Amino acid sequence: MWQEVNTLVVDLTYLKTEQLGKTELDRKAIFDLYCENEKGEKFIVEMQKSKQNFFKDRSLYYATFPIQEQAEKSDWNYELKAVYTIGILDFIFDSDKNESDKYRYDVKLQDIDTNKTFYDKLTFIYFEMPKFNKSIEQLETRFDKWLYVLKNLHKLDRLPEKLKEETFEKVFEVAEIAKFTRDEFISYEDSLKYYRDLKNSLDTARFEEKEKMAILMLNDNEPIDKISKYTGLTANEIERIKNH
Repeated sequence: MWQEVNTLVVDLTYLKTEQLGKTELDRKAIFDLYCENEKGEKFIVEMQKSKQNFFKDRSLYYATFPIQEQAEKSDWNYELKAVYTIGILDFIFDSDKNESDKYRYDVKLQDIDTNKTFYDKLTFIYFEMPKFNKSIEQLETRFDKWLYVLKNLHKLDRLPEKLKEETFEKVFEVAEIAKFTRDEFISYEDSLKYYRDLKNSLDTARFEEKEKMAILMLNDNEPIDKISKYTGLTANEIERIKNH
């Protein structure tokens, strides 16, 4: 069984997808997705359809951009946040093309003699998708399911029973929207806007009702924790109502 990635992206902030060099003459690095989690760790995600010369060199070059951008202009102790490069590859590395079971790579800097990780803040993770040939019945882990979805999503007209989990249902829904024609997408956006407007009106009405109850309880000198319990408002929200 493959070891899962030992970091969890809890909250993604999508950043600019084009990283420039230090001057106008520097080459540009174009990422499919560049984001960071709440710890400030950086993630480069690339979908690579065709094999190209010096792919590993290019991958390393791209990883230098989120490293360099962490440099601080004032006094700085050189501490860096971790950088992960994730490559979803539609080709096979020549070096192990005969190893059919080897389709995931987890690469870090390590000492050759001890095989111990020397530096754990720079990680390259590659998936050779042509080698992943499990059928839907053979999927066992969440990792298996993700690889199956990545490889077969474009061929699925419905979500298989084995993948009916909230995460994959959301992925499938987004993929379906991506197939819309321009007119279908405009219609979808209009209906979504109507839903959001309606939901916002209902949420506002509910908050106003809670606010009225909080005011009555404040006038009766009820403690804030009790008001919070009965209204569902946070202590900060109640303090704001009290001050106004």
